[in-house]
Amino acid sequence: MGENIIPNVQTGLRGALSSPETKAPYVRRLFHTIADRYDLITRLLSFGRDRRWKLRLVALAEPRVGRTALDLACGTGDIAFELAQRGMRVTGLDLTHRMLQLAQARNTNANRVRFVTGDMMALPFPDATFDLVTTGYGVRNVPRIEPALAEIRRVLRPGGLLLSLDFDRPANSVVRAVYLSYLTVVGSALGWVLHRDPDTYRYIPESIRRYPGAAGVSAMLRRDGFASARVIPVLGGLMAINVASRSQLPTPDGERLNSV
Repeated sequence: MGENIIPNVQTGLRGALSSPETKAPYVRRLFHTIADRYDLITRLLSFGRDRRWKLRLVALAEPRVGRTALDLACGTGDIAFELAQRGMRVTGLDLTHRMLQLAQARNTNANRVRFVTGDMMALPFPDATFDLVTTGYGVRNVPRIEPALAEIRRVLRPGGLLLSLDFDRPANSVVRAVYLSYLTVVGSALGWVLHRDPDTYRYIPESIRRYPGAAGVSAMLRRDGFASARVIPVLGGLMAINVASRSQLPTPDGERLNSV
């Protein structure tokens, strides 16, 4: 837990996020470091509203008994457990093994929920496996978004649904500046108190600055063969839920975005 999450003193946080190659190991170490305090931090930064947002995502999924769901970047299992309570068979996937240990310790429904260590950019599942894919704060954290979306599309059945909850980038520049400043100040303070490293949670606003936002993700989804891609604003647009369904038709060759 005392592991230093900064790759080296020359690059710092911004340098670590400057390319997919440096972001990947940084994020891996970061989430290993914060795993045991992850639930506490999400509740503090959201003023206790995080659970309400996740329940809204689950309601949008319209869970049905016997259907299959994949919860990506599942963390300690909040979304996975809610889906299972409504009768779905759920696989939770996360890159951080410690997160999955914590999730499994909470798992009271092993017949419906299982957890797998894996990478969103290379999902260990056959094509067209799931009726539903969900993720809370997952898309923003992958080193490359487009390969992750392509993998999500691949494992969804035709007509299957994707729901992604994440921070958004407010269109109003003043609101955006205040929002990012709040996350920076509070995140720095929490990082110092909990880990003696202010960059630990300053990662969040820094990653938002590099994130295309919900509208940008929606555009990527449409170009990658998803249908009915739309954005549902949450908390006045400070957060958002991306909603999209996999097209019933095959995607023409070359339609997908190239990786960046």
